[in-house]
Amino acid sequence: MSDLPSRSAGSDPTGTPAVRALPVLSLSDTVVLPGMVVPIQLDDAATAALDAARAAADQADGTADGAAKPTVLLTPRLGDRYATFGVIATVEQQGRTPAGEPAAVLRAGDRARIGTGVSGPGAALWVQAEPVPTPPVTDRARELAADYKALVVATLQKRDAWQVIDTVERINDPGTLADMAGWAPYLDAEQKRSLLETTDPADRLETLIEWTRHHLAELEVSEKISADVREGMERKQREFLLRQQLDAIRKELGEISDDEPDGVTGSPEHYRHRIEQAGLPEKVLQAATKEVDRLERTNEQSPEGGWIRTWLDTVLELPWSTRTDDLADIPAARAVLDADHHGLGDVKDRIVEYLAVRNRRAGRGLHLVGGRGSGAVLLLAGPPGVGKTSLGESVARALDRKFVRVALGGVRDEAEIRGHRRTYVGALPGRIARAIGEAGSMNPVVLLDEIDKVGSDYRGDPAAALLEVLDPAQNHTFRDHYLDLDLDLSDVLFVATANVVENIPAALLDRLELITMDGYTEDDKVAIARTHLLPRQLERAALAADEVQVTDAAVLRMAADHTREAGVRQLERLLAKILRKVATRLETQDRADLPVVVDEADLRALIGRPRFLPETAERTAVPGVATGLAVTGLGGDVLFIEANTAPATGETGGGGGGGGLTLTGQLGDVMKESAQIALSYVRAHADELGLDATAVDRLSRRVHLHVPAGAVPKDGPSAGVTMVTALTSLATGRAVRSDVAMTGEVTLNGRVLPIGGVKQKLLAAQRAGVTTVFIPQRNEPDLDDVPVEVLEALTVHPVADVRDILALALEPAVPSGNDAHSTAA
Repeated sequence: MSDLPSRSAGSDPTGTPAVRALPVLSLSDTVVLPGMVVPIQLDDAATAALDAARAAADQADGTADGAAKPTVLLTPRLGDRYATFGVIATVEQQGRTPAGEPAAVLRAGDRARIGTGVSGPGAALWVQAEPVPTPPVTDRARELAADYKALVVATLQKRDAWQVIDTVERINDPGTLADMAGWAPYLDAEQKRSLLETTDPADRLETLIEWTRHHLAELEVSEKISADVREGMERKQREFLLRQQLDAIRKELGEISDDEPDGVTGSPEHYRHRIEQAGLPEKVLQAATKEVDRLERTNEQSPEGGWIRTWLDTVLELPWSTRTDDLADIPAARAVLDADHHGLGDVKDRIVEYLAVRNRRAGRGLHLVGGRGSGAVLLLAGPPGVGKTSLGESVARALDRKFVRVALGGVRDEAEIRGHRRTYVGALPGRIARAIGEAGSMNPVVLLDEIDKVGSDYRGDPAAALLEVLDPAQNHTFRDHYLDLDLDLSDVLFVATANVVENIPAALLDRLELITMDGYTEDDKVAIARTHLLPRQLERAALAADEVQVTDAAVLRMAADHTREAGVRQLERLLAKILRKVATRLETQDRADLPVVVDEADLRALIGRPRFLPETAERTAVPGVATGLAVTGLGGDVLFIEANTAPATGETGGGGGGGGLTLTGQLGDVMKESAQIALSYVRAHADELGLDATAVDRLSRRVHLHVPAGAVPKDGPSAGVTMVTALTSLATGRAVRSDVAMTGEVTLNGRVLPIGGVKQKLLAAQRAGVTTVFIPQRNEPDLDDVPVEVLEALTVHPVADVRDILALALEPAVPSGNDAHSTAA
């Protein structure tokens, strides 16, 4: 390009091309490499650059014949970055397009580095352009050129561009071959600018080889996908034609009618083939064959044909002959249960016993498939959050069986259990049959979740429909209304869950093996949080164990002062909240002092103030208030009984005497009767209780008994002894000890009768900070179920007479000079 016009001095004495002053022509979104010939449309800036180049060419030509061509510096204009390299291009031709727009054809020459701006004729921008010298050809460049040429040829062969292949084959110079990539359609403008700015041909070739190989890989994947799609379409078309021909042949033979809607797939022969392959039991085989015969005789215009096909599909999808083998390794099954859940020894023992019996029956040849009573029906009853539902999955894992969950909460239609009759439009099998189909096995573990939430209305009683399902002596012939076939459920392990056992009908409860899950102690919660909850929440928060640590003391404080629940659900939510805040802190702050340790002192800042604080001492600080124990659907809880008196109005209440009895706090009928019994007992046994005339006079007034919280319904007889204690405290003016709680039903003679839920009540007493508990003497055997750590923290007094409670529960009498009477808050 030494013959190009130049406004600069001659070449450098060393042979390096001289720096030239050239007008700049910038191309938007286009990169031109050396050797390319490109047409461009001329805008105002491009026209100015060409006019300036032509003026410089005329000035340089002087007295010559005017053969010098205008020269410009072509630069790419991509994004917001200024170009540092361009190409020195000559204007080969200038004119107009067929549409009348001004245009020009430029031939790109040497690669040039853009220098500083200079002055020049015209309105164009002039810069110093330093041509980049071509480095000598090395062996590495020749090897890379050969590799790249092979890749280019392979790419062009896929496009059938044979003329271009001949042109590429004739190029031997590595730099020229690399600059041919300016025509490559698979390279974007940024890639081409990178090639323009790379001066070493070997480096350009190495980069191009990588890009071309990537492009060839994409082409191969794309061609494979296209071939697969094309092959699939051709196969489907071929199958469609063959099926049409087969249908025509079978119609000619009279095997199907002319208006068969589904062809072969919906024909009776198709169902006969499926029945033969299904391996159905004898009675099911007979019923299915009978339905296929009906299908053959049914007019295709009748909707009954669709009903029969739906029934056949449903029957054939059930796993009539599929059963899984139970895990024979009993220690391994126990290890699975121990790994998934902390404590719960009764449940784990029952599952291990079930496995042991099955193994022995199998060893003696007594384990017959479908044998009566070979299954089991367990009821896990307890407050929310103790792991009842998740335990069902663990049981399935321990047995190596399929698992399926059936949610019964809010079910009120008997057909949900037994299925709909086939005469109804949209009839379906019941949830039990569908669960067997979903499990794909005749001996899965079926979890009947929230069985105590089943209701009944005009559509029937689903609990009554469950009687046959959950009776091991009957469920080997369970008959679903839709299937109208005997479905063998005797080998199914049913696990039911419930919060309140009292809501389950007696006949249904009699068929269930009750296992009570009363809740966890504080130590149990810490262990569960350490082994199960915290690892799960760490994973959900994308935190590692070496990034955050929650101390056992902090977990214990959360369980005691922030949750106070029978289960661990709220505790897990608090742990999740803590980890979210720690993750936020790690993302917003550059912390190098890992791990982050969360201790008791950090809880207030992370999860707020404690929600539950010891209040027994404050509530029982005045006479007339006693602490009782109760069981709700959420577990055990403390219950305060408050008593007060008002001047007698002459009315007579249910408790007898001159004053009446007012009850508040949403009390049920049984609890109201307990209050009347308690008042009658105290009035009738005033002398035995050591009440003086002043105390008797107080009880002759109108007595008001209140049980907070007033918004929560309460019922049951176990608050009787607590009411007697509160009334005696009110009459004598002696406050009840703040560390005492009690439970038990009382009679008119002061006998303390047994109650239920001893374990849950003692757990609640421990959580509330109580140290002394009175229970009925006949409930003393229930202490065997209470954890040892709870019994060590509590002093439990079994009593048979309410006077034994009064002798120990009331504070000593104050000196006679002081008026001890006070009303309850």
